[in-house]
Amino acid sequence: MLEFAISRWQTILKMTIDHFTIVVIAMIISIIAGVAVGVLITYKKSWANVILNVANILMTIPSLALFSILIPIMGIGRAPAIAGLVLYTQLPIVRNVYTGIVNIDPSIIEAANGMGLSKAKIMYKIKLPLAFPVIMAGIRTAAVMGIGIGAIAAYIGAGGLGEYIFQGINRGNDRMILIGAIMVSVITIIIDRGLGMVQRRFEI
Repeated sequence: MLEFAISRWQTILKMTIDHFTIVVIAMIISIIAGVAVGVLITYKKSWANVILNVANILMTIPSLALFSILIPIMGIGRAPAIAGLVLYTQLPIVRNVYTGIVNIDPSIIEAANGMGLSKAKIMYKIKLPLAFPVIMAGIRTAAVMGIGIGAIAAYIGAGGLGEYIFQGINRGNDRMILIGAIMVSVITIIIDRGLGMVQRRFEI
C-alpha cells in the first residue's frame, strides 16, 4: 500500500488539499454564523427554541439528501458542498454558544451591570470569555463532523478525498479506499489539535 501511495502521491496530495480547503472555508463561515446566532438568541430567548429546533431538524436530514436539495439552487461543485457543511454543522456551535452563555453565574452578570458596563461590553468582556471552553467544544465537534461529511460531498462534484474513496469503491480497490480514509483521519487530527491549541491559548 505504501508503494501504491507513493506512486500516486500527487493525486492524493491534491485531493487532500481540496478536502482541507472545502472544510476550512465551510467551518469559518459556520463558526461566524453559529456564534452570531448563538449570541443573538441569548438576547431573544423566545427565538432559542425555534432556532435550536431548526438546527436539530437539519441534523436529521441525511447529508447526501441535503447536498442533493442544494443542487437545483447552487448547481454542483464546491458551492453546495460548502453550504451543506455550514448548515449541517450549525447545531453544535449554536447550541454550545447558547448553553455556555445562559449558564454563566447570574451574580457575575449582576456585578457587571452594577459597574455600569453596557450589554455589548458584558457580552464581549465577560460572557464570551467565560463561555469560551463550552463554545470551543461545540466548534471542535462541528469540525470533526464537517470533515467526515465533507467526504460525501464528492457525490455532487466537490472533489476532495471522498472522490478518491468512491473511485476505490467503484473499482473494488481497497488501497484507494484505505488511503482516502487515512487522509481524512489525518485532516481530522490536524484540525482538532489546532483547535485544541487555540482553546488552551485563549482559555481563562
